[in-house]
Amino acid sequence: MPLGLRKKKNKSRESSNLVENEEVSGHPGVGKSAVNGGGVGGLPAPPASLRPKLVFHTQLAHGSPTGRIEGFTNVKELYSKIAEAFNLSPDEILFCTLNTHKIDMEKLLGGQIGLEDFIFAHIKGIKKEVEVYKTEDALGLTITDNGAGYAFIKRIKEGSVVDGVKVICVGDHIESINGKNIVGMRHYEVARMLKELPKDQSFTLKLMEPMKAFEMLEPRSRGGGGGGKSSGEGKIGTGRETLRLRSKGPATVEEMPNEFEEKAVKKVDDLLESYMGIRDTELAATMVEVGRDKKNPDEFAMALDQALGDFAFPDEFVFDVWGAIGDAKQGRF
Repeated sequence: MPLGLRKKKNKSRESSNLVENEEVSGHPGVGKSAVNGGGVGGLPAPPASLRPKLVFHTQLAHGSPTGRIEGFTNVKELYSKIAEAFNLSPDEILFCTLNTHKIDMEKLLGGQIGLEDFIFAHIKGIKKEVEVYKTEDALGLTITDNGAGYAFIKRIKEGSVVDGVKVICVGDHIESINGKNIVGMRHYEVARMLKELPKDQSFTLKLMEPMKAFEMLEPRSRGGGGGGKSSGEGKIGTGRETLRLRSKGPATVEEMPNEFEEKAVKKVDDLLESYMGIRDTELAATMVEVGRDKKNPDEFAMALDQALGDFAFPDEFVFDVWGAIGDAKQGRF
C-alpha cells in the first residue's frame, strides 16, 4: 500500500562455567584469549543441533571471576546462561556491554556480537525515586531496551529538562512512570509514554541504576562514552565474523558489516532517535536489510509493514530512511 495510505498497526560461585586466574591488562579477571563466539536472536530456539557451537567469555561489570557461556540463540537465553554462570537470577541483569566494563552506550550488546567479543553484564544496583517537573515538551531522553523487558536511558541531551536532574543517569533502568510499572514494555512504548506526559506538571520515575564497583564511580555520562578509556580497552575483540542477533528467528554467523551497512545502520539509528526518541541498532539493521533491494519508497514502505508491523512509522521518517539507505549505497556519507 503506497505511503500515506498505510494502516500501522551479587553472588558468585566457582563452577565449571567459571575460568580461574585469567587476566587481561586493564580489567582483572578477564581471559587473555578473548572470545570465540556467541549468539542472540528472539523467537523459539532452533534444535540444539542447529545452534552455533560458539563459546563466549563473560564477567560481571562491577567485578567477578570470568565465566564461559555457550548454546544460546536469543537475548533471554544469553541472560540465563550468564546468570547460571554466576549463580544469579536472569532478572538481575539490566544490559550487557562488549569489551568494556564501563556503562558505555556505544558498546551496548545490540544486534551483533563479534566472534571474539568479551561480554560484560551490568546487574541491578541502587533503586531511586525521582520527581521531575516537565517544563518543555521534550525531556531530552533517548530510550533503548535490553531485548528482555527492561527499558533504560541511553542518552541525556545536554541542557535538557532531565539533564538538570543530576540523580538521573545514563544506564538507569526505568521501572515505573507515575506508579505505572513498565517492565516488559519495549523502548518505543516507554518513549511514547514519556513524550505524552503533560507539560508544566510533575511526574515520578522509579529507576534502578547498574551496580558499580567502588573504583568505577565517576561523574555521569550524557551519552555515548562511559568516561576515559583505559589502555587497550575496546580492542579485546578482533574477529572478522559476527553473530547476528535477531528478535525473530535464530542467530546466524555472518561476515562483519561492510562499509555500506555500517554507515546506513548508523544513519538509520540516528533517524530513530530523532523521530522516535529511541536507539536500536538491531531495528536499524533490519530496516537497512529490508530496503537494500527495494526500488522505490512505496515498495520499501510496504516491505517495512510486512517485516515490522508492530511499529507505526511516520511517512516522513520512512522517506528519510529510504534516502539514507540510498545515500549509503552511493557512498555519499
